[in-house]
Order: sequence, then structure tokens, then C-alpha cells
Amino acid sequence: MNLLLTMSIIIIIISNIMMLLSVILSKKSFMDREKNSPFECGFDPKSSARLPFSLHFFLITVIFLIFDIEIALIFPMIICFNLVNTIYLTKISFFFLIMLLIGLYHEWNQNMLNWTN
Repeated sequence: MNLLLTMSIIIIIISNIMMLLSVILSKKSFMDREKNSPFECGFDPKSSARLPFSLHFFLITVIFLIFDIEIALIFPMIICFNLVNTIYLTKISFFFLIMLLIGLYHEWNQNMLNWTN
């Protein structure tokens, strides 16, 4: 018990020394040019944060995220084809892809895939 307490105190002291050294040695600048410049979004960071945002751009982003997650869910299904009943997994995969295609068809009918609206 005494050894555990001693080791815990030593670990806490070493971690605090490391954090203190990182704070002292880091080059922090609150007026850094890169941090004050717009990053990928094109908005001016010094202007009002309540500017109107393109809803179309937002919906295209959501579509991208949905299909990105779809790919992350389909890859493990491919590996599982060797491990479980292939008929059962084929039905699940088919249902999953049909749901995504219905969503894509709905987005297409709403003209969300056309950027020129």
C-alpha cells in the first residue's frame, strides 16, 4: 500500500512538472495571424457571427456526412460475410442500401443535388 501511494505521488509530481514545462516553453500568442484569419469557411472572424448561412451548403454537407457514415458501416459488412450467415447479412445489406437509395432519390427530387438553385 505504501509503495502504491509513493508511486502515485511520484507520477502526479512528474506529470505536473511536464505540464508546467509545456506552459513555460510554448510560444503562445493570442494575436497570432493564423488564428485570426478565416479558416476554410470564408467568414471574417472579426465580423458578426450572426450572418446568414447558405442552407444549400449546409444540406450538401449533411448529405456528405450521411454517405461518409454509410461507407464506414458498409466496410465491416464485407468482412462479416465470412463470419455469419451470408443470406441474413445479404438481406440486411440490401435493406440498408435500399434505404440509402431512397434517401438519395428524395434529395434528387428536392433538387438538393443541383448547386445552381
